[in-house]
Amino acid sequence: MASVSNQFASAVITTDAWQSELDACCQRLRDGLDGQIDLLVMFVSSHFQSELEHIVECLHRQLSPRHMIGGTGEGVIADAQEFEGTPAISLWCASLPQSQIDSMRLTFERTPDGSTFTGWLESLDGQASGISPSDNQWEDDAVILLVGEPFSFPVEGLLQRLEEDRPGVPVVGGMASGFQVPGENRIVVGPDVFDSGAAVVVLQGSVKTWKVVSQGCRPIGPRFVITAADQNLITGLGGKPALDELKHLYQELPTREQAAMQQGFHIGRVVSEYQDEYLMGDFLIRNVVGVEPDEQAVVIADYFRVGQTVQFHIRDQQSASQELTQLLSRLETDAAGALLFTCNGRGQRLFEVESHDAAAVRQHLGALPVSGFFAQGELGPVGGKNFLHGFTASIIVFES
Repeated sequence: MASVSNQFASAVITTDAWQSELDACCQRLRDGLDGQIDLLVMFVSSHFQSELEHIVECLHRQLSPRHMIGGTGEGVIADAQEFEGTPAISLWCASLPQSQIDSMRLTFERTPDGSTFTGWLESLDGQASGISPSDNQWEDDAVILLVGEPFSFPVEGLLQRLEEDRPGVPVVGGMASGFQVPGENRIVVGPDVFDSGAAVVVLQGSVKTWKVVSQGCRPIGPRFVITAADQNLITGLGGKPALDELKHLYQELPTREQAAMQQGFHIGRVVSEYQDEYLMGDFLIRNVVGVEPDEQAVVIADYFRVGQTVQFHIRDQQSASQELTQLLSRLETDAAGALLFTCNGRGQRLFEVESHDAAAVRQHLGALPVSGFFAQGELGPVGGKNFLHGFTASIIVFES
């Protein structure tokens, strides 16, 4: 299916006998674009892990993309459909002749001098490795796409480094999935397939994008200021013991929300403190993993500090659907293509309907080419900063 502007196209193969469908699939992609394939994005279900090198070789031979990234996923997304547990190869391509595109594989290495990320292109940072400061300026519209291997690539370390050296540049993507042991997930960079590292594309110049990060939660109870904390333990909220405040919150909730808390709940940290009102999407959501009664503490799956504003949240299919709908409805754009990275805990594990997230994109943005996969962690900006998320749908929308 081609977009109106013929800048983006998508196709999908839904049989494990992929060879019989590949020629027609590639022809649809070529017919969908006016020009050269500058970027090819491919996501495959775990069924194709052993054949991935052959698939990539065939795609390069037939399509000759200038750049290509991709990886394995527990589920695969193609246009308005999500394929969970069934074979699928989702292909998405873009013709962006006026844009600068750089692709690379990054790896993480420990050295006697410390840890480092290697593989960054000299054309982007002026050095053989690492990321240089702002002496090498990027365009204002620069965006990074990333597909990482979760067991070998500490992506949060890269995000921290980028925050220091490239602040404000959004990073969108996800961590490859489909396998729960190291060495089994795959990433694709150009004509090569790897079992470690991260596939990275930097887009800049004449590319206008919109980012949507739907964390699937809604706030409950009042907001608090953290008044005592020790790393991932919150011991004081509003000057009172944190566990007492949590118990009081639970007792005041309606029965339905109490039941939702019993299934698990979360805490949201306000990303920007310079707002008078906070809505869905203004919080960075982190899991509450337990309590410490002796310390009157709430235990969080992240580090928090005194002075931060927080609010407890619950997640259910109604909250997740409502938030995604609200965020997509805010977009005012002539959308021409999109990439969708959704958590492998969403899909039919969360929603009663099939293809929930992909269908929501179709409903609000139209019948545009979409590709994506179910990830073991999603990347996207909240409040102008990039984070690794869980149970999130992270979307990048490209304007025509």
